[in-house]
Amino acid sequence: MKRVTVRDIAAHAGVSIATVSRVLNDQTNVAPETRDLVQQTIERLGGHVVSRRPATSGPIFLRCPYLLTDYFGLIVSSIAETLDLHGRQVVLNAGEAAQQHRVLPTLASRAGVAGAIIVLPPEPGAELVALQEARFPFVVVDPRETVPRDIAAVSAAHFAGARSLTTHLVELGHRRIGLIAGPDNWLASTARRAGHTSALADAGVLPDPALALPGEPTVRFGYEAAQHLLDLPARPTALLGFNDKAASGALAAAAQRGLRVPEDLSIAGFDDIDLAQATRPTLTTVRQPLQEMGRIAVSLLLRLLNHHRLDALHIELATELIVRDSTGPVPR
Repeated sequence: MKRVTVRDIAAHAGVSIATVSRVLNDQTNVAPETRDLVQQTIERLGGHVVSRRPATSGPIFLRCPYLLTDYFGLIVSSIAETLDLHGRQVVLNAGEAAQQHRVLPTLASRAGVAGAIIVLPPEPGAELVALQEARFPFVVVDPRETVPRDIAAVSAAHFAGARSLTTHLVELGHRRIGLIAGPDNWLASTARRAGHTSALADAGVLPDPALALPGEPTVRFGYEAAQHLLDLPARPTALLGFNDKAASGALAAAAQRGLRVPEDLSIAGFDDIDLAQATRPTLTTVRQPLQEMGRIAVSLLLRLLNHHRLDALHIELATELIVRDSTGPVPR
């Protein structure tokens, strides 16, 4: 008999890979007519079905569809190093070009791959749910949007980190704080903005929508957003960047206007990548445990592969406020 994969069956039957997997594993949450269709397709193909059961000794698929610099490079390196300690090989899918390929729908049918670690997935949440329903073991690092509670995920405490940073500025006397935010559809953006708003509320300050600009957190966006905020009739006394890159762009915009940091304007970032200590002045920021996020992701995945019970599927790692030279008292 010829070899027939789950992917072959799904394509011929016109159903998802997850549905075929549920039929093969005799799960009950499949409509009778769909179950009949899949079984008839298997008979029509006349082959030996190779059911997708993860090979627990196989390599780990690591997807990070971004340039592997600073933030992402630290996470990916940590994951690869930790997997190597456990004798695991890595199949790396990285780079911005990887965003153009639909990878998640094919993972459950990849022969030999034991599981996956997916970093900040740009795919819609429905694809993660389908992958989980296919009983394919995977862990999400820094999810872009809210994931169901039964999908393993690890991230940093974005809310607490942003709250501590804004509280630091409030204690220095700042009330009019510009926010160079991340994309509106990112879970981290929502959490950090909520933390920022919470700290302002403690000081009796209502957030001004005109002081918050969302966008891709790059140096260029930080520069352009800071220009806009500093051109307001009542300019902010402090700027918060979604990350250190955006904050470094804000530093450049301040320098162009002849503003001294922190004497005339305070600026802070988030992440604490190497860039934060290379700027002048050095950046006040929030340190994310990026390498520990990678190590925890590997630990969760190995436990899934060994069929261990996981009670804490969503793990948030503590952040730390790092005060350096770019923040100071509100100018009089």
